[in-house]
Amino acid sequence: MGRVEILGVGIDPVDEEQALERCRTFIQGGGSHLVFTPNAEMIVRAQENAALRIALEKADLVVPDGSGVVWASRVLGRPLVSRVAGIDLFTALCRAAAGEGWRVYLLGGEPGVAQQAAENLAARYEGLVIAGTGHGYFTKEEEGSVLEEIKRAQPDILAVGLGSPKQELWLLEHQESLKVPLAMGIGGSFDVISGLKKRAPKLLGDMGLEWAWRLATEPSRLPRMMALPRFALKVLKARLGGGGNR
Repeated sequence: MGRVEILGVGIDPVDEEQALERCRTFIQGGGSHLVFTPNAEMIVRAQENAALRIALEKADLVVPDGSGVVWASRVLGRPLVSRVAGIDLFTALCRAAAGEGWRVYLLGGEPGVAQQAAENLAARYEGLVIAGTGHGYFTKEEEGSVLEEIKRAQPDILAVGLGSPKQELWLLEHQESLKVPLAMGIGGSFDVISGLKKRAPKLLGDMGLEWAWRLATEPSRLPRMMALPRFALKVLKARLGGGGNR
């Protein structure tokens, strides 16, 4: 089934289980594959950042990480199945990896955060093989050694939390050299998995109000959150036939 276009960004119409099955196919089939998880904020940014838009187009799987994206699809007349939160897809992958023997590498966050996240995941999923971890504050001069370390670790799954659009552009740039069967951008998920930050209560997430929780717990996100009303206005403009990609 073709992708659902939301303001120029194609989203795969899958639920979490279908996305997980696609990921399983990527890992078992070899090669290198990219999985990205755009929310409303990233879609707005992609309209202004051609490199990000191209990265999303080239990804092998693009899932709707945000209730706003699902809302937009309904307004535009091509409803997506459901929201697929990046953190949920990643933890589901770790659960599957524990059973399959897949090796997982975590890259991103402040020093120590990815390592703590890895330890928590290993404790949660017995048998999970952590191929390695690394923080996201490496310099351009250190990048070569980071890439070599990932190659030596030979992960089946590479989770990268460098923030968007850096993580998407970084993964696309190094896809061919790393040759990881599945590489995924997961934003700030390591902060939550490590326990550094708390995720919004499930009820708020189900109501599409996770953004409100983030704003309440991290007021500094306000400038970024301004992308949400811009996104809604662009979607409504597109629905009324006035375009929405500018």
